[in-house]
Amino acid sequence: MPCGIGWFRRTLALKSAMGRIHLFEWEDLSWFPKNLRDYGTDFLEFLAQKTGLFQPAVPVLSKALKRLETNQIIDLASGGGGALPGLNKELQKEVPGLQITLSDYYPNLSAFKRISNEHANIAFKAEAVDARAVPQELKGLRTQFLSLHHFKPKDARAILQNAVDSGQGIAVFEGQERSIPSVLAMVFSPISLLLSTPFIRPFRWGRLLFTYLIPIVPLFVLWDGVVSSLRTYSVAEMKELIASLRDADHFEWEVAKVKSGPAKVLYLVGLPK
Repeated sequence: MPCGIGWFRRTLALKSAMGRIHLFEWEDLSWFPKNLRDYGTDFLEFLAQKTGLFQPAVPVLSKALKRLETNQIIDLASGGGGALPGLNKELQKEVPGLQITLSDYYPNLSAFKRISNEHANIAFKAEAVDARAVPQELKGLRTQFLSLHHFKPKDARAILQNAVDSGQGIAVFEGQERSIPSVLAMVFSPISLLLSTPFIRPFRWGRLLFTYLIPIVPLFVLWDGVVSSLRTYSVAEMKELIASLRDADHFEWEVAKVKSGPAKVLYLVGLPK
């Protein structure tokens, strides 16, 4: 028993001392093959839908949209579609006439087209959209799922500052945290990938090839998953980002963490006053 208590205390101490480490992720590299990046983002989109990880985002988004009196969501860094397609049905019940636009710096067009065909109220931008400098014509509540950790502090601040300068609300959600349990979950993510790949759409022979015969996708999903946890901003760090913004007091901010099954969802919401 004393040994068990000692291990537990050391684990907690390590968790609290673990600083943010901004290592690279393969999918962030401009030269990384597009098909491999798409296979990875397709997996994340599939996982988000099947696990219901971001269900706690529904009341947060519904409240924000009603507060802004808008039915428009501009999703940034959407990857393979992100969480919104899985939340769409519930959000439509809360927000009549809801319209969602997917976008990304590296658009996964095959995924975007499939999702748009499946959901009449979801459109997408085919050209690259930089979350740090969102085009003026894209107006509505900006959202980000599983993506803020990809940005270094100066770029994360630029994303928030651009929202403030444009007078557009923003809601950011992360499904992992910088903790030992979260890192361990990422270590086992290739197993989920291997089990789920036959069910991921659209079907691609290349997806099977680079998952099972030449296992590049499981290896880069493993690396990117662990690094994602290590790069995730804590609640305190999100608040520090907000405090460093110009005219931050022109917005109302909320930063919190909620349970979602065995996991936790961190979120940041900023709305014009």
